[in-house]
Amino acid sequence: MLAKRMKSLLVGVFSLGLILICNISFSQPQSHNGPAVTEHGTTVEKEEKIDAAKVIMEHIMDSHEFHFAEIGGHPVSISLPVILYSPQRGFNVFSSSKFQHGHAAYRGYKLKENKVVPVNENGSVDETVKVLDLSLTRNVVQMFIALALLLVIMLSVAAKYRKSGPQKAPSGLQNAIEPVITFVRDEVGKPNLGHKYEKYMPYLLTVFFFILINNLLGLIPGSANVTGNISFTLVLAAISMLVILFSTNSHFWGHIFWPPGVPFIIKLILVPVEFAGVFIKPLALMIRLFANMVAGHIVIICFISLIFIFGAMNKVAGIGFSPVSIVFTVFIYLIEILVAFIQAFIFTNLTAVFVGQAFETGHGNHAENDPHPTHKGEEKEFAL
Repeated sequence: MLAKRMKSLLVGVFSLGLILICNISFSQPQSHNGPAVTEHGTTVEKEEKIDAAKVIMEHIMDSHEFHFAEIGGHPVSISLPVILYSPQRGFNVFSSSKFQHGHAAYRGYKLKENKVVPVNENGSVDETVKVLDLSLTRNVVQMFIALALLLVIMLSVAAKYRKSGPQKAPSGLQNAIEPVITFVRDEVGKPNLGHKYEKYMPYLLTVFFFILINNLLGLIPGSANVTGNISFTLVLAAISMLVILFSTNSHFWGHIFWPPGVPFIIKLILVPVEFAGVFIKPLALMIRLFANMVAGHIVIICFISLIFIFGAMNKVAGIGFSPVSIVFTVFIYLIEILVAFIQAFIFTNLTAVFVGQAFETGHGNHAENDPHPTHKGEEKEFAL
């Protein structure tokens, strides 16, 4: 009940923020280049209005730099390497700072909406030149950082186990990671995969911690929202789909293409639906993770943008609304930390559920291949 109310509150707040942004954007006059002329003949420079939609898209989209802030009109950012290959122009490697944040061309290339495009001498896009962009964007760099953190954490924990074994109580980082591993094993692996859970635990743990680390890194101001990128979640879903397909057996495909105990007319409808479900399941994994991680970031940026939008209308309104916006921003930010764990768990748990369904067997073979058997060894333990 509390979860439903919380979800309703978030949807309402998010909708209110979008409505306010849209209403304010439509109510403001369109800005023109150059100073405005008053009735007394004097010129007044117009204040630049904040474009909330542009700020939101810049935050959730990929980029060639890590942008943190602007101080005195100068951006504070970390430029990333641009690696380009063109059959007409060959290889080019240089820093993204050469583009001057999209205001300048370099070596016949220019940034346009965070994409590198070839240009002519006059600055227009050259459609005759083909470009393959192999650049290390902030999403790519942050994935490497997350991978490095994952390796450091897991290798350090494994080294402690090799050194002291199970005889010594866990400590430090090992003490923090072990309960999580145990939780994934007992609440995800065993219930959904039965006696085969050990075979899939390396993949499930890798997916869980990799998504979790990327989710948490994405909450750092100035960082990339990697799990809010549809390409990232698509690759994860594709890997999970391969794991699911390689776990199937003849019984699984028999139920897909010829469901038993179903009238023939119903089979004509049910078979296409069941076959589509093979692809819909990983697509659901992809969209669920992407949508949830993007939504939280959009809500946070909306609340922050409202300060500047109200401030552009009236300075008193901007100052008065600031505490309200900050409180809601912090509140949503704390919820996002919880969502980071929940979404990693949901993706891992659903993957285990789909894999368990893939090697499920018929009613006649439960004793031999049931994915949720009762082990004889466990029965003896309980008896003791």
